[in-house]
Amino acid sequence: MSRTEAVSITRIPADFDRWNDVLALIMDAFAAMDGVIDPPSSAHLLTADTLRDKARRETGFVAFEKDRIVGCVFPLQRAAEFYVGKLAVAPDCQGQGIGRRLMQAVEDLARSRGKAAIELQTRIELTGNHAAFARFGFRETERTAHEGYTRPTSITMRKVLA
Repeated sequence: MSRTEAVSITRIPADFDRWNDVLALIMDAFAAMDGVIDPPSSAHLLTADTLRDKARRETGFVAFEKDRIVGCVFPLQRAAEFYVGKLAVAPDCQGQGIGRRLMQAVEDLARSRGKAAIELQTRIELTGNHAAFARFGFRETERTAHEGYTRPTSITMRKVLA
């Protein structure tokens, strides 16, 4: 069995109590962006409490390797699609298909709710993310600027579901 096959993807249950572990995962996974993206990642504003609140408003999925949380994603249902937020995979697990499996869970959820697409934003500077999401079937739809910026800072990408 490969490492990816040993990883289970689970929808976050209402009684989930490992928010500090999810926060640590996100901070570890997003650390490579520090000093690369401008403005800094909104991940720095997260706390265990804000993640718990996020999961109440959105659907959360976590990836477990045995008891270790190695990935997460938080899709938000919108009128026509799901918006994918805070996709994170532990740095030592990246490139092994865990992100793809988390995104598949989002696609399955979107289809089950009758949504035609999933959408996400990635930062302009993160060209590796652009390529990875393109491999997942996403296409760029627009470029936007964070408040106070005159240049584009984010790329919106969308995947139409068949």
